[in-house]
Amino acid sequence: MAERLITVALDAMGGDHGVQEMIAGAAKLSQEPSDIHVLCVGDILKMDEVLSRTPHDPARLTLVASDGVVPMEGKPAEALEGMPDCSVSVAARLVAEGRADALVSAGHTGATVLAAAEVFDRLPGIRRAALASVYPTARRHGPRNDPFALILDVGATVQATAEDLVGFAVMGAAYSSIISEITRPRVALLSNGTEPGKGTPAIVEAHEALRRTGMHFMGNIEGLDIPKGSVDVVVCDGFLGNVVLKMLEGIGDVVNSVASKASSRSLQWKMGLMMLDEGLRRFKALTDWEGYGGAPLLGMDHVVIKAHGRSEAQAIRNAIKVAAKAVRGNLIGRIQRGMAEVEAAGVSRAAP
Repeated sequence: MAERLITVALDAMGGDHGVQEMIAGAAKLSQEPSDIHVLCVGDILKMDEVLSRTPHDPARLTLVASDGVVPMEGKPAEALEGMPDCSVSVAARLVAEGRADALVSAGHTGATVLAAAEVFDRLPGIRRAALASVYPTARRHGPRNDPFALILDVGATVQATAEDLVGFAVMGAAYSSIISEITRPRVALLSNGTEPGKGTPAIVEAHEALRRTGMHFMGNIEGLDIPKGSVDVVVCDGFLGNVVLKMLEGIGDVVNSVASKASSRSLQWKMGLMMLDEGLRRFKALTDWEGYGGAPLLGMDHVVIKAHGRSEAQAIRNAIKVAAKAVRGNLIGRIQRGMAEVEAAGVSRAAP
């Protein structure tokens, strides 16, 4: 029996590099053996112009017209209201209408979240959506030996209640089990101490609640534990998570920049870099977000992957593949089952 074709709606106009890299990524994927079909949403003339000079399989790509794109510096609510048929809104509607199984966008994060919230429903028991992201770790994770773990929320919900944090834990564990293929992901709360009583009232309450679930809950971890990779899923509110994520990205950029500048200096510098070459290359590979695909927006009743704004063709290809893998692994169903188990245990009191 042939595998079901998975259709991904791609916001082909979003991102720092615009239509060129978006279409190039989809075109690259179309030439590879897979069960993925991509609906490229955007300006038909611009997309067609890129395809005319890019090798691709036309049977695996479909162009869908839209009108306008939310600028990266724009106000998302105003932009979506003024451009109801912009690329990210049209792509989200394709998913809501059942013409696609997942949404991928490298465009404005706020606009992507709002466009999804306008046409998708929240899953039962989930009060707040969460934007998750992978980050590099020293420890490998799961049977795939992934060099990264998951942190959520990183910006969708600035302030989170204990019930929200429990929901984030369920969603993060479900995503990690599919993407990293970890049977029982290790989940922890990010706090200012490992003791159960450490942290804000929400963290303390969430700690007690998660301890009573069937999840592989490891308790609290501190900031210094994050790069060690002692757990597979780190749970926190969006304010803290966003600060952590930006710091990790900044460290990677600084190290790579220092290494690049040092290579043009004295012979002594160059000799030192040669000795560190293997370690620097491994660090660069760990902090190379292009290989990770994208960050899932969790809590909606459809799969949404937010690719990095700086994504080029390879990163877009990977984001589409991650979205398809989430659909294939029934991410939404796993989250629903996880929340049902939490509700049955009397742990979560989240409002519908």
